[in-house]
Amino acid sequence: MIFRIALVALALAGLIVGNVVGPLGHGAWSGTIFTAATLPILAALLVDIVQSLRRGQVGLDLVAAVSMSAALGFGESLAGNVVGLMYAGGELLEAFAEGRARREMTALLERVAHTAMRHVDGRLEEVAIGTLEPGDHILVRSGETLPVDGSVVSGSGGTLDESALTGEALPVWRAPGETALSGSTNAGDSFDLLVSRPASESTYARIVRLVEAAQEAKAPATRLADRYALVFLGVTLVIAGLAWALSGDHIRALAVLVVATPCPLILALPVALISGLSRAARSGVLVKNAGALEILSTVRTAILDKTGTLTYGHAEVTEIRPMPGVDPNEVLRLAASLDQASNHVIAEALVKEARRRNLTLTPPHSVIEDAGAGVSGWVGDIPVVAGASRYVMRSVEGDIGLLHDGLDGETALVTVGAAGRLFGLIALNDPVRPDAQRVLEGLRAIGVTRLILASGDRQDVVDAVARDLPLDLARGDLTPEDKLALVAAESEKARTLMIGDGVNDAPALATATLGIAMGARGSAASSESADVVILVDQLGRVLDALRIAHRTRRIALESVVGGLGLSLLGMIAAALGYLPPLSGAVLQEVIDVAVILNALRALR
Repeated sequence: MIFRIALVALALAGLIVGNVVGPLGHGAWSGTIFTAATLPILAALLVDIVQSLRRGQVGLDLVAAVSMSAALGFGESLAGNVVGLMYAGGELLEAFAEGRARREMTALLERVAHTAMRHVDGRLEEVAIGTLEPGDHILVRSGETLPVDGSVVSGSGGTLDESALTGEALPVWRAPGETALSGSTNAGDSFDLLVSRPASESTYARIVRLVEAAQEAKAPATRLADRYALVFLGVTLVIAGLAWALSGDHIRALAVLVVATPCPLILALPVALISGLSRAARSGVLVKNAGALEILSTVRTAILDKTGTLTYGHAEVTEIRPMPGVDPNEVLRLAASLDQASNHVIAEALVKEARRRNLTLTPPHSVIEDAGAGVSGWVGDIPVVAGASRYVMRSVEGDIGLLHDGLDGETALVTVGAAGRLFGLIALNDPVRPDAQRVLEGLRAIGVTRLILASGDRQDVVDAVARDLPLDLARGDLTPEDKLALVAAESEKARTLMIGDGVNDAPALATATLGIAMGARGSAASSESADVVILVDQLGRVLDALRIAHRTRRIALESVVGGLGLSLLGMIAAALGYLPPLSGAVLQEVIDVAVILNALRALR
């Protein structure tokens, strides 16, 4: 930025001094001063062009270089100075606009915490966040940014400002035991945090890595603009050559080159796309690169996972069916007591419901967990087994058929046995998000023509979820391989969007034309595989992301088409002799300012 300011100052100083010395009787020096002020800008431009060519990139900077070189070669040093000033000014304006557009993304990077106050042997010590490990207790002081993910352990809870992550302006209250995400700011009194993830794996660290990658990426439209640069350069040279050949006036050719310098293609596209990225970040949607934002506006098929996407991703107990003579609360108490030894989401739901009912839980012992099937062990002096019916019925006696009637569509059925006999059945459900239908209808309205639900849950559960939603297809009982095959098949027909949150969704997210991860509660694997990460647990932000992408693309095209149209009209006017070089340079600068200001509309 400082270098660009220096070039603008040099060109402006040359223009002023060169025009002042003429009336003072030193007109012979004017041309030398104009040339001296132009050459450093031309030299810097040539260095940039050479570096770009080494990277295999060809940009419209070539037009500016040809224009300045022609002006100096034709002895029109004043025109060369003005073109140099306009070019340097355009570069400075573009840098300023990009800085304005990146503000929200850069603000994320500036909030990274470096140290934390850790409780050690009854005292506090300041440590680097890289040394924090799961299980550590740290003190989060008022106004501090949380350095790692964890859970609130203070008796009174904590008030957090999560606006940097979610875009929500109002602080939120986190009760003891609730999750608090890194990158949030403590907006209330100090509280203690139980660390759940190392700093390198925490939510905010992932966001920072994604933001850094987004800032380095280049959109397909921007790369396309580079390819069009050669076409535009060719058109410019043809018009300039014809103007000179037909009129015999080389000034007309110079005027054409001046009007073509710089160009809306190299100004409007990057500013609009970066503005769109910044606007999305402010809404709690992290788009990893400008290319993803551009593709997002063109998807026609959306494939959605169920758990954690269309539903909240956490089960709730809906019904307890005991065997005759058994207390329903005892069925839940035994199952929850045993499941205290498991970290499965269903186990967490049972324990949570038991505590809500104020049931006294007994610590289990001799627990054996068969992943995906069930858990067995002892609760006090009672042998207990809980899990899938086929797993439980191997070790207890009873008629499970008495309990199953009318339970189709429940997310999970936990069979409970104790002391060698069947005790009961617990039904759990993962409720559909209340805004799911609105979001799906919004996707259709914005141009998505095919909506598919793809889940690993039982088909009857999927059918129950899909019953009232505007879906074209609902598939259940899918393995990760099945889901991957479905996404691949749909991607061959149209540009496909995959939305998911689990580890099993990661391959599908990576295979789809574009992947969106529900990152607030989703796995790190899904967030890393996806092109877009929703930072807040709200499905509606997916619709926001598509709307921002469509608006950004529309504004970028408006800027490019409008700017190029005006530039071509100016070139034709210059070729016909109606626009001299100095006036052409001023006109082009007006066009550049207009397209940049229009591109910045994507921030709103």
